[in-house]
Amino acid sequence: MSHRVIDRPRRTLVLLVLAFGLLAACSGDDPTNLGRIVGGDLPQNSLDPAGPIAEQVDSLFWLVFWIATGVFALVSLALAYAVLRFRRRGDTDRPVRQVHGNTRLEIAWTILPAVILAIVAVPTVATLFEVRAAPGPEDDALEITVTGHQWWWEFHYPEYGITTANEMWVPVDRTVYLSLTSADVIHSFWVPRLAGKRDAVPGRINNIRFEAAETGAYVGQCAEFCGLAHADMRQRVFVTSAEEFEAWAVAQASPASIPAEGPAAAGWEVFQTQCASCHTIDGTSASGLFAPNLTHFASRTSFGGATIDNTTDHLREWLRDPSSLKPMSPDLNDLEAGRVLGMPDLGLTEQQIADLIALLESLE
Repeated sequence: MSHRVIDRPRRTLVLLVLAFGLLAACSGDDPTNLGRIVGGDLPQNSLDPAGPIAEQVDSLFWLVFWIATGVFALVSLALAYAVLRFRRRGDTDRPVRQVHGNTRLEIAWTILPAVILAIVAVPTVATLFEVRAAPGPEDDALEITVTGHQWWWEFHYPEYGITTANEMWVPVDRTVYLSLTSADVIHSFWVPRLAGKRDAVPGRINNIRFEAAETGAYVGQCAEFCGLAHADMRQRVFVTSAEEFEAWAVAQASPASIPAEGPAAAGWEVFQTQCASCHTIDGTSASGLFAPNLTHFASRTSFGGATIDNTTDHLREWLRDPSSLKPMSPDLNDLEAGRVLGMPDLGLTEQQIADLIALLESLE
């Protein structure tokens, strides 16, 4: 028995052990806990649509799936028949029958794929145009401008003058029309239960629409590889009643109120020297454009690209060393060139961290 044959089972065993080790590492403590946020174990299940447009995309998927399954079955049966029917038997040296020049066969295998492609193309093109169509006045659509950043999402509501980060609020049973762009590289907006994917491209505006039929929380994921923290570039969409949405919008449109005394006031002093060049707080002198708008930070459930639950402990850990919670490249930041690839470790003291947390938790 050769040395190569002896080593093969051992290599397979080692690879299996490594694979199980990697899977075990991936199942560690996850501060996001998306299952809890959306009340389910499959928060990004595209096969569980929650709105009419998502249902339309889902129907198209199943149509293409069953057609592809039928084609696969027919090809597999034809292949199996050919293998069994024309296999070599014994020592018979029988000449192989050729099909070159068989007009009926060539017409059949040309027309049949063309018909199948036409059956798939017609509903596909119709769905693409429909999910991207600009709404009319009768639709009473909520328009939101979405900007992708490395690695977080910015949502701007022109109708209300609101800018938020990573968390989008929309009313139930109302068309939402998104205008997508990017500040740096190509990203892709995708909330699987509500809509299909659409790229966010620098210097270009792409559109997509969706409508949620049920209130609740939905999570999404950047669907275009965009760098180191691509997997940690998520979004949470909260669908509420029309009344709750209006109340949220009114609250978000109001400027922030900075406390005049106490730890939060001290935190504001730290914020102005350490954070204001990147972050904005509406109603104050902080107007940085490189990082998420923090005007009503305390009203959000998450931060860090919607990957980290907004708790005091997570905030403290983030302010001590942001890259310990989310992989980023702050060493490549260049504010003059408009490039920010993550929040750096600012070297804050424990007192400064406590004061900043007091400030952030006061921004209701």
